[in-house]
This record gives sequence, structure tokens and C-alpha cells, in this order.
Amino acid sequence: MPRPVRWTLLALLLLLVVLLPFGLFGESLEAWTATFIATTRNQPVFTGLVLGLLLVSDILLPVPSSIVSTAAGYLLGFIGGLLTSFLGMSVGSLLGYWLGKRAGRGAATWIVGGQELERFRVIAQRWGVWGIIIARPIPVLAEVSAFAAGIGGMDLKQYLLLSSLANLGISAVYAATGAFAASSDAFFFAFGASLLLPGLGMIVGKKWGGE
Repeated sequence: MPRPVRWTLLALLLLLVVLLPFGLFGESLEAWTATFIATTRNQPVFTGLVLGLLLVSDILLPVPSSIVSTAAGYLLGFIGGLLTSFLGMSVGSLLGYWLGKRAGRGAATWIVGGQELERFRVIAQRWGVWGIIIARPIPVLAEVSAFAAGIGGMDLKQYLLLSSLANLGISAVYAATGAFAASSDAFFFAFGASLLLPGLGMIVGKKWGGE
């Protein structure tokens, strides 16, 4: 089988893993989430736990993460919403990386071959940081990038640094939006913050590495 065809099959498999739950459960899960947000107010610990778990499960389920993170700020205040969103997104990102590394590498080796996967690992190590930074605030691509980072064998510390900084930027903007001023433009601010913080982290890391 030609190389482009094998890589196309792998890409389609990753998209299928992410998109299939949207078709099966997307509407019902979004409706349940909206109902939960509308009816919970006086149980902050329980609310934070449920919202955090929803964000963790976003790596595999069609959770409306922007709505959940904004609701966390609205229901729990800025600090509570920030912590809930950040922890939920970060654990979900790590879960995606782990699934890609533990389960995805076997499938990837079978589809594209060990030699091609090693080549992908080298490319991911060198250029994958930009994929993590750019894809993190974008639905579907965020989940695919987490799986791909694990499949490609990206350094775990590097992945944690970049994904955590991106998640912090996204969570801060959505939590602030929910806590202070709900706005339909929140995504664009979150997108900008998710790019800015990892970019600064990379600059600082390179500076420290050169000293």
C-alpha cells in the first residue's frame, strides 16, 4: 500500500475516534450539560467535580467544553472556574496523550509501519510543538493533537508544558467570561491566550536552555 494512502488511513482513523461520538451522543450530551448547568447553583463542590469530569471526558466524548468552562466561571467564580477548567482540560489532555501512546501506537505501527512511525516521531519531536499550540483551542483538532502527540512519542515533559500553558490561557479567558461578562467572542480571546502562553513558555525554555 502506498505511503500516502497509509497515512491517510491513520488520519481518518484518528478523526473517526473523535467524530464518531459526536454523531452518536453529541446532541443528548449537550442537552444534559445545559440542563445540569441551569439547575445547579448551591452545591459548588459537586458542581465543580461534575464540570471537571465533563472536561476530562471531552477527550473521548462530545462535551461542549467552551460552554462548560464558561459555566464554571459563572457558577464557581473566576478562581473556582479557572481551577476547574484548567484541571479538567489538563487531565483530559494527558489522558489523550496516554491513549495515543499506549493504544494508538500499535494501530499506527500496523497501518503505516515501524519505520514510518519512527520518522513521524522525529518530525513530531521537532515540529509537533506548533501543532499542540495551534490545535489546543480548536474542537476536534485539540483531541486529535493529543492522540498524535502520544502516537508520535513527543517528550512527555514538553507536551505537559505546552498543553498546560495552553489550557491555562483557555481556562482563564472562559472563566473570566463566565464570571464577569458573558460574551460570544470568548472563543477568540481564548484562542489568542492559548497561543500566547505556550509561545512565552517556549521562549523562556529556550533562554534557560541556553544559559
